[in-house]
Amino acid sequence: MPALPVGEAVPDDGSLPGWLADVPPAAPGLGLYLHVPFCRVRCGYCDFTTYTAAELGGGADQAGYATTASLEIALAARTLSSVGRARSLSTVFVGGGTPTMLPTSDLARMLATARDELGLDPDAEVTTEANPDSVDEAALERLAEAGFTRVSFGMQSAVRHVLATLDRTHDPDRVPQVVAWARRAGLAVSLDLIYGTPGETVEDWRRSVEAALETGVDHLSAYALVVEDGTRMAGQVRRGLLPAPDPDDQATKYELVDELASAAGLAWYEVSNWARPGAACRHNEAYWRGSDWWGVGPGAHSHVGTPQASVRWWNVKHPRPYAERLARHRTPAAGRELLDAASVALERTLLGVRVAEGLAVQSLAPGGRTAVAGLVADGLVDGAAAVRGRVVLTRRGRLLADAVVRALTA
Repeated sequence: MPALPVGEAVPDDGSLPGWLADVPPAAPGLGLYLHVPFCRVRCGYCDFTTYTAAELGGGADQAGYATTASLEIALAARTLSSVGRARSLSTVFVGGGTPTMLPTSDLARMLATARDELGLDPDAEVTTEANPDSVDEAALERLAEAGFTRVSFGMQSAVRHVLATLDRTHDPDRVPQVVAWARRAGLAVSLDLIYGTPGETVEDWRRSVEAALETGVDHLSAYALVVEDGTRMAGQVRRGLLPAPDPDDQATKYELVDELASAAGLAWYEVSNWARPGAACRHNEAYWRGSDWWGVGPGAHSHVGTPQASVRWWNVKHPRPYAERLARHRTPAAGRELLDAASVALERTLLGVRVAEGLAVQSLAPGGRTAVAGLVADGLVDGAAAVRGRVVLTRRGRLLADAVVRALTA
């Protein structure tokens, strides 16, 4: 599990700098991220802020988590109001961990608290992540009744030996069933896949992508496996028990998922995400566009910004001190950083280049604008889009997005 960033201290009450009240937000909308840090089994590749029951000590009560998280939601409403940033939520995303480890009544209660404290737009997108084996049809119906509009299932693969290497516990044959249940309940559905798992062949990957698309989902995410330091998989790779992911193999698999998703009517809108028209994840789009969001839960990050400067902060990682701080009416934030105009502009470039709409050439520094022609010549940036004044990645550019960013920000 990675360490938290090093930042400056946060006032005990979590108050934000007063200058935020004087400048409009950098982008419209307000998002709420609700982190549920509980899992039945810790997957060997995962370095997220998650815990199994065996890892938690006293004071980290899963049964009381909804009550604790509701305290931070109320804190968010007070803190944002103090700088004129409290407005109804356009998106809510419940992630983890496995949010559906909690009873659906707890998920509904946290959403109701968010609605009461901050308000919820009539057309708000409200998503929860889930594992295929963590819900049944009745649970999905209750989530829809509570106001959830979307569910994102962690499918990862349709191939049993790949799931076993990833320590995933669900039966791949269950995925079409849970997708059908969710759609009957009126929920939009996304499936998450991982490519590049040790031992996964290109044909294994094709089978997984085709199985996901055959369910008729609205949205597909596909992420290259990264072996993070400190994970069980990193130890297995270090000891020679598993081979490290091969970048060339992952590039081949990325091209394949892009081809198959496009043929099925899902267009890429961010490097790792494809969707049918109107089905893009609005919550994630808000991250990439610099909107304000508040992250609730252990290890969650938050952001409030203007075009000139932004504030980003992060919570303590363990559920026990997180709950203790809120019980004492203190912020659970562990630290924060202030970003100046140059840092905000750099971050907008880092994120903006990853989306299909691209970013305006004129938003770049002079050196970045000069670099665009070379990137077009190298086949990394779309030439026609560049003529229209936009930097839009080609498929090859998406594979080398980090190199494009370096050229644009050198």
